[in-house]
Amino acid sequence: MKAIVVSRFGGPEVLEYKEIAKPEVQKDSVLIAVKAAGVNPVDTYIRAGSFGYQKSLPFVPGIDGAGIVEEAGEGVSKFPKGQRVFFQGVMGSYAEYVVCPESHVFALPPSLSFSQGAAIGSPYATAYHGLFQCAEAQAGQSVLVHGASGGVGIAAVQWAKSHGLSILATAGTPQGRELVLGMGAEKVFNHYEEGYVEQILDYTKNQGVEIILEMLANKNLEKDLSLVADRGKIVVIGSRGRIEIDPRNILRKEARLIGVNLFLATPTQRKSIFSAIEAGLMNNTLRPVIRAEIPLEKASLAHEMILKPGAAGKIILVT
Repeated sequence: MKAIVVSRFGGPEVLEYKEIAKPEVQKDSVLIAVKAAGVNPVDTYIRAGSFGYQKSLPFVPGIDGAGIVEEAGEGVSKFPKGQRVFFQGVMGSYAEYVVCPESHVFALPPSLSFSQGAAIGSPYATAYHGLFQCAEAQAGQSVLVHGASGGVGIAAVQWAKSHGLSILATAGTPQGRELVLGMGAEKVFNHYEEGYVEQILDYTKNQGVEIILEMLANKNLEKDLSLVADRGKIVVIGSRGRIEIDPRNILRKEARLIGVNLFLATPTQRKSIFSAIEAGLMNNTLRPVIRAEIPLEKASLAHEMILKPGAAGKIILVT
């Protein structure tokens, strides 16, 4: 089969399009013919060797995808050959085939394309885990979603809308802001505009926001400490470096800083997450937005794109 292989850690140029052995189905697993693979920021950190969860070299990257069940292993009862599925949390989606444990595979509704299926796993699971399991968000609370036009941001806005939260958001382009407003955000601010922090504070009558979902903590964490309400929560979902903050701003508000790592979700949490995702897909409160579909052999281009500003949906690799 054709696949993207990482033989050494580094930049996008280490993503090689090669022919490798097709994997064989295992007990309690399914062999999936991959039609689309989701591209996540964490993929770039693993590729670079900077995340701490990187595999031994060489490896096929990618943890999200969608396709058709090619073969069901012994003990598999839910997914017969020919079933449309999406999967999450199994390394190796940047390939024409992947073997996944049955517990990481889910039925793809007929109303969704394979590209939309590949956009579900990590973004929607991370947003749910951060918002409801880590921050314990409840209906009626206010939430600020930073970088709301990206994959996790879109998922967070849709989750918050469906659960009755009041949503403020930021996005860097007019297209992104229009997209987020259309999904139900009350107000969307331009995070590249001078004074946007003051604009948010004015909008909240200087009360701040009860929950902040932060996608780029190395840029925004100090600002978040100004924006968070007393006893509020800042949920760190993404960061690309270091930042210096004044801890007194945490003490002054009794704010809580919470890190989100989907890899650490317990089996019970994962069951809850994906039960909620399946319900949201069926009732149409969750709807992935695709920004670009890129051929698998151009994975390096996708990795360059995902780290640039101006997101407006999910980047997908197609086989």
